[in-house]
Amino acid sequence: QLVESGGGSVQAGGSLRLSCVASGRTFSSYAMGWFRQHPGKEREFVALINRFGGITYYADPVKGRFTISRDNAKNTVYLEMNSLKPEDTAVYYCAKSGKGITATDSPSDYDYWGQGTQVTVSS
Repeated sequence: QLVESGGGSVQAGGSLRLSCVASGRTFSSYAMGWFRQHPGKEREFVALINRFGGITYYADPVKGRFTISRDNAKNTVYLEMNSLKPEDTAVYYCAKSGKGITATDSPSDYDYWGQGTQVTVSS
């Protein structure tokens, strides 16, 4: 089970930190990703992190503004979002890679998803 938190409403230029807590004892065995979904659009990739946190990858629209990290001792993955823009408004989801220690930017390669947390950025 994955449970996200930390969403909310901020003004453009502000920051938010999303958290995703995973249940179970094998959290460090798999890569994790963050995705987002704008109203009426398909879910899109935001960022991923390998199982020990040494490798990260970002979608171009968030590169340089968002940072993904994880704390395996707390079974938690984070998404630090800075310099937020109105176009970042979406429901954000964390997900567990279905490919074990590797991950891709395709939603179909993830097998467990959180319930989502709303992020709203006003101009």
